[in-house]
Amino acid sequence: MKKIEAPTLEAAYDEAVKHFECSITELDVVVVQQPKKGILGFLGKPAVIVAKRKIVETPEHDIVETLEVTETFSEPAEETFVEDDDDEAYDDVYDDDEYYTESYEDIETVAQEVKEKINALFATLCFSLDEVEVRPYDDTTLLVEFNGEDAALLIGKEGYRYKALSYMLFNWINAEYQLQLRLEIAEFLQNQEEAIARYLTGVCEIIDREGRAQTRVLDGVLVQIALKQLRERYHDKYVAIRSHRDGGRYVIVNDYHSY
Repeated sequence: MKKIEAPTLEAAYDEAVKHFECSITELDVVVVQQPKKGILGFLGKPAVIVAKRKIVETPEHDIVETLEVTETFSEPAEETFVEDDDDEAYDDVYDDDEYYTESYEDIETVAQEVKEKINALFATLCFSLDEVEVRPYDDTTLLVEFNGEDAALLIGKEGYRYKALSYMLFNWINAEYQLQLRLEIAEFLQNQEEAIARYLTGVCEIIDREGRAQTRVLDGVLVQIALKQLRERYHDKYVAIRSHRDGGRYVIVNDYHSY
């Protein structure tokens, strides 16, 4: 009897065939664990089977009945995060000020608790990271900061991993501790904020001159940063996110009676 682990069931069956030097029809196979892709490459599980050679008590020239393998060899559908910038739930979390509730009484205690839980999670993963830092950013916000050799891998192409991780951490922290989240990974957020601030200089000149303007189409993370910066500067104007029919999103600024 042989226990075998492999990324997929196909690979596990192939390894069993090689180990026992026979065909799959001559093996008794029990699937102990189905493979799982996990989320963003995290917490995935390999396929695990237990195999042994089948004992066939038949005359030498008899045909051995084919073993019916009930488990499918196909891999389960890969779990993906679709970067849908029109996700209303995501927008509500960051756009609606009423969503945020009063902060937790002892934010320092919460920061320490969150730090321990996040570090315990990432200690089980195959990323080379420094200890994740968690500390109060202000009275209602926790700063969660990732640094280290592999920290940039958590950002992903065009920030899609950053966005997904930010969304998951926020929903946990806000639901559990009634706090907001500022997620920083290898200075990614700081760099994006500085880039948007430079870009908005020209937009603000138009607003100051004409009373209204709109940004170009921005990625999911960038459009949220632009929204925040413009709202901080123009308290007396209507500042909101709008979407094109093709899904592109931008920020508009005008007088309240004009929208």
